[in-house]
Amino acid sequence: MISGCGAVGSASGLGPEGRKFESCHPDQIDNTMYLLGYDIGSSSVKASLVDAQSGKSVASAFYPKKEAVIISRRPGWAEQDPFIWMGHLKMATDDILQRGFNPKDIKAIGISYQMHGLVCVDKEMNVLRPSIIWCDSRAVPYGQKAFRDLGEQWCLEHLLNSPGNFTAAKLAWVKENEPEVYSRIWKIMLPGDYIAMRLTGNAYTTVSGLSEGIFWDFKQNAPSQELLDYFGFDPALLPPVKPSFGNHGLLTAHAAEHLGLVPGIPVTYRAGDQPNNALSLNVFNPGEIASTAGTSGVVYGVLGQVNHDPLSRVNTFAHVNHTPEQPRLGVLLCINGTGILNSWIRRNVAPEGLTYPQMDALAAEIPIGCEGVSILPFGNGAERLLENADKGCSIHGVDFNRHNRNHLVRAAQEGIVFSFQYGMEIMEQMGLKVDKIHAGDANMFKSKVFRETLAGVSGATIELFDTDGAAGAAKGAGIGAGIYKDSREAFSTLERLDVVHPAQEALYREAYEKWKSYLNL
Repeated sequence: MISGCGAVGSASGLGPEGRKFESCHPDQIDNTMYLLGYDIGSSSVKASLVDAQSGKSVASAFYPKKEAVIISRRPGWAEQDPFIWMGHLKMATDDILQRGFNPKDIKAIGISYQMHGLVCVDKEMNVLRPSIIWCDSRAVPYGQKAFRDLGEQWCLEHLLNSPGNFTAAKLAWVKENEPEVYSRIWKIMLPGDYIAMRLTGNAYTTVSGLSEGIFWDFKQNAPSQELLDYFGFDPALLPPVKPSFGNHGLLTAHAAEHLGLVPGIPVTYRAGDQPNNALSLNVFNPGEIASTAGTSGVVYGVLGQVNHDPLSRVNTFAHVNHTPEQPRLGVLLCINGTGILNSWIRRNVAPEGLTYPQMDALAAEIPIGCEGVSILPFGNGAERLLENADKGCSIHGVDFNRHNRNHLVRAAQEGIVFSFQYGMEIMEQMGLKVDKIHAGDANMFKSKVFRETLAGVSGATIELFDTDGAAGAAKGAGIGAGIYKDSREAFSTLERLDVVHPAQEALYREAYEKWKSYLNL
């Protein structure tokens, strides 16, 4: 039952000091309760205000309206000023409040954020340098060397990943190349940790966050002392750990005045964007999958056991509801060449001016398997899925006397889906049985051909929902505040727009096997 008493604790019902909150008499329930979610992306900051009773987003806003600036002082570098994130967060909040909502009705705040970034702050909580964000590649050599020196098997068994280009490797770069900055660091943070600190004055992180930075040892259930020793990092640089759902601190008077909110609103949830996207789609249990298919594509599956891919083709992090007693790991597959292939087809193959829905209609005219045409969609750089091989995009099986542009339009969509299936087979080898795929009604999931192909080749049921990351963060805050008793209650009102059941599986599998035969040419 939703509680409107304003009592805030963890999902277990405990307050920040471990006190059990008293229950409320029904007459005391305030029927006006909002949850505020922020999604801190590299292109924009989005805010969503969710009505706790209905579960619906009543207002949303994002800033900037054009993509945020990414600083690239050298090739392969990508930085952003964290101060700018707060500016965009303020503008998004102002936009929502200007529509007449009472800040006193906001009962909890949740934060989603771009993963793998590094923010360094001093003892006064001032930022020491621009954040090195997720798409910055300067730290690759540091992660690769650590992978070799610590031992590949050890890294995969304890960290579940190579240190790669993640937060720990980025900090190693700062330590070697900017020693003066490094010497002044009080705490290192992920972007969401920084935003929470600016709101509450508290420096905390989460197990999920430490795992995405490749700091967490899943065998020891603690920050990895071996990794810290290898890089020469003082463990005190890591903030104390809080649960993903729980009281992370109260909105300070200074932050409240800056944002036009009221002091004392608790921050009760934080997670990286991909775990949060899964939460937004009500993906918590083993076998459930959250997927997106924009410019690049992501398949994020929940695994119920601690495991890893021996070839490190996917990344494995602690999911938002992970505990040592009940493991819930998010297995993350990222494919660079997905929607970008579809947009390339639209620009270069489809008739000029054709819309994506019109392209989908053309694709639907062609039978499953495209009468022998297959497209490998890997034309957007090296693919981790393929052990970092850069195979490029290639088209196979074209007969000039039988095939036309419509075949290419459909083959592109099928090829993207088949790359998803190839990755999901890696997940299945890790013990993740794919039963159900949840997705938002956006990007390529708007295509009926795309949805039916994915259901048919995977054998999984696809469910489409009306949600986004900021709304998910708001509901996560509701769970962390004890406003919802659990995730089931929080997402009971999630609007399901469509369900696609597997059909014609044999035809899709035949087309997939032909596609896969071209992968090793």
